Amino acid sequence: MGNATIIFLVRVGHHLQPPLYFFISNLSFLEIWFTSSTSTKLLVILGSGRRTISLSSCFAQSYFCFALGTTEIVLLVVLSFDRYVAICQPLRNAAIMKPQLCIHLVVAAWVMGTTLLSYSLVLLYKLTFWGSKKIHHLFCDSSPLFKLSCSDTSLLGKMDSILLSFVMLDSLCLTLAFYTGILFCILHLPGASGRKKAFTTCSSHLTTLAIAYARCIALYVHPSEHVSSQANGMVALLNTVLYPFLNPFIYSLRNKTVILARNEAIAHATIKLFALSQCISGQQFP
Repeated sequence: MGNATIIFLVRVGHHLQPPLYFFISNLSFLEIWFTSSTSTKLLVILGSGRRTISLSSCFAQSYFCFALGTTEIVLLVVLSFDRYVAICQPLRNAAIMKPQLCIHLVVAAWVMGTTLLSYSLVLLYKLTFWGSKKIHHLFCDSSPLFKLSCSDTSLLGKMDSILLSFVMLDSLCLTLAFYTGILFCILHLPGASGRKKAFTTCSSHLTTLAIAYARCIALYVHPSEHVSSQANGMVALLNTVLYPFLNPFIYSLRNKTVILARNEAIAHATIKLFALSQCISGQQFP
């Protein structure tokens, strides 16, 4: 609901036209799909009591979770670039961050996320399973799936670790490079009020980055076999439930411009409802 609200406000709010809010709405759209890929099945299981999932659905859930997570990491790098241009190149911001470039960056993030992890889905279908098929996890994560398989999963585990390390560490380096440039620009601003405003603008993004990288690097950058089931489950709970729940509040719903757009949308909706009630009751509405 929080992410859907952000998408709606960006679509209808004339204050939310800068590239930043275009990227935020795409991040919210991605969060809806990321949450749905795991939590929907979990809620069905908890509601019905049938704790089963087909093998194909399990593989698809594992793929979409990692593919959407990778797309989110790339989108966060795009947001870092947008903040760098907005703060360090304010006079050229509109010329650089054109709508075409924004669309291309978002499409590139989605293409990278969905294609880089496609090999995992192919290799998962080649695994064989026998004996116990009980997954001690909230969803079909790669680590518990590898433990259930009677096939040799060492290659797949190493490929996962190398690719995820490459994606996260490279994106982290790019993000740090952008924010190093932002820091130097902020320190050279003449007034304290300008520096404070710039830091405030970046604070929500930095909070999101800290949570996103901490939750992933702690679990997926090193081989999965060294991670306990309890630690795996706790990070998965943070990944699939807590973080998507907090993200709209951290990133958007406390933003003054978003709050203004929300209040305007509520005011317009109230006026239309009042006009509709007047029409239904037969009274004229001036």
